Amino acid sequence: MGLRIRNTVIVGSGLLTDQERNIRRLLETGAGAVVTKTIHPSPPTDLDERLTRLPTGMLNSTTYSKRPVGRWLAALRSFAQDGLPVIASVHAGSPEELGALAAEVQATGCRALELGISCLNEEDGLEEDTPERVYAYTAATRARTSLPFSVKLAVGEGLADRVRAAAAGGADAVTVSDTIPGAAISPATGELELGGVFGYSGPGIKPLVLAAIRRLRARGFDLPVLGCGGVASGRDVADYLAVGADAVQVYTALHTDMHATLRRIITESAGIAPKALEATT
Repeated sequence: MGLRIRNTVIVGSGLLTDQERNIRRLLETGAGAVVTKTIHPSPPTDLDERLTRLPTGMLNSTTYSKRPVGRWLAALRSFAQDGLPVIASVHAGSPEELGALAAEVQATGCRALELGISCLNEEDGLEEDTPERVYAYTAATRARTSLPFSVKLAVGEGLADRVRAAAAGGADAVTVSDTIPGAAISPATGELELGGVFGYSGPGIKPLVLAAIRRLRARGFDLPVLGCGGVASGRDVADYLAVGADAVQVYTALHTDMHATLRRIITESAGIAPKALEATT
């Protein structure tokens, strides 16, 4: 995707990457690259953004950054001037708006994008994530920017068709997986945690994502794949590389001892990943 990264461990998009200082600190800690929280021209303002921890991961009701686009453009310009490997996650209310936003981001000198178009926590969630929708957003972005970009998609029904739609629309890579639908019951109230079905991430989805990437490669999909879901150790990084991912995103695990956890994963992966790759080639 046009970035020179020192390792294959990339910090994924989320609350932890919603501030310039956090992004810089994560890079200083050793991340190969960092993906910003998703930049949106008109993020929802009426959603109570919360998260709850589960034994096997995390549920969250968050969506997009509430920071104005202008502030993000200034931050991206600063990252570019310093030569930092930052990937801008972007989305918008329509394909045309997303294309326009991508063009604005390119003007900052930012080197790569991730299309965060598969957010479960929008009103209609994944019910709207069809191949036609993926193609529309991807093609509109490609029409307005020459930047390399990945399309972030969730595992689930029709993933292969959505991946093909992203490739047909001009994507340079895909990120698999975004969060998947999840729910938990509060033992105290008997009601749904967070008040509904929201995005589930963490170790519980790792086997699903590994299988999905493996199937994509078996079917001949040859664009780069960024594997994402349940990464908490160097072993997890190696597992993703072993099934065909080109790089790996970590996020949920960083909600505990963020910098120490990231440093540990990077250190572990440096010793394990090359052996895993050698075993599969």
